[in-house]
Amino acid sequence: MDIKISEIANLPSKWGNFKIQSFKEGEKEHLCIFKNKPKDTLNLRIHSECLTGDALGSLKCDCGEQLEFSLKYIEKNSGMVIYLRQEGRGIGLFNKVNAYALQDKGFDTIKANHQLGFKADERTYEIVKFMLKHYEISKLNLLTNNPLKIECLKDKIISRVPIIIDANKFNASYLEIKQSKMGHLL
Repeated sequence: MDIKISEIANLPSKWGNFKIQSFKEGEKEHLCIFKNKPKDTLNLRIHSECLTGDALGSLKCDCGEQLEFSLKYIEKNSGMVIYLRQEGRGIGLFNKVNAYALQDKGFDTIKANHQLGFKADERTYEIVKFMLKHYEISKLNLLTNNPLKIECLKDKIISRVPIIIDANKFNASYLEIKQSKMGHLL
């Protein structure tokens, strides 16, 4: 894996004052947002990019609210958010918009991805292991509802911190599908 690592910079934000560092993996540029070096166990959120939720405040998903919860948690308790550039569960922004259009026609999030020729979740987490090794982190409190992230890092997880977001009329069925068909711990 040929990875380039940026310098560390300050990131004052509306959620707190953080440090940031970027990891360039081919064309993908991932980001670590952190507060204080871990003394023992790192509070960690692995967050996959969701332009519509994170930047535009989409109500079709819970991504932006999960990111906000995590940044507030890290500000208060220290830790890290690893922001991965794998939009739309790994299918990219263009295909995500096409999946949204299929959802508008009645397909659920998984069936929409399948219609476009993708698995329900195309994301990978190898880069996360590289990042954790870079920071010499071996124990985690993982902020997640996703069983795939738990499985990927099971040898490092001390505890799971659930991220509970209230459903709204636009994402209620989406969250139900994530829970019933993808095993998310909601």
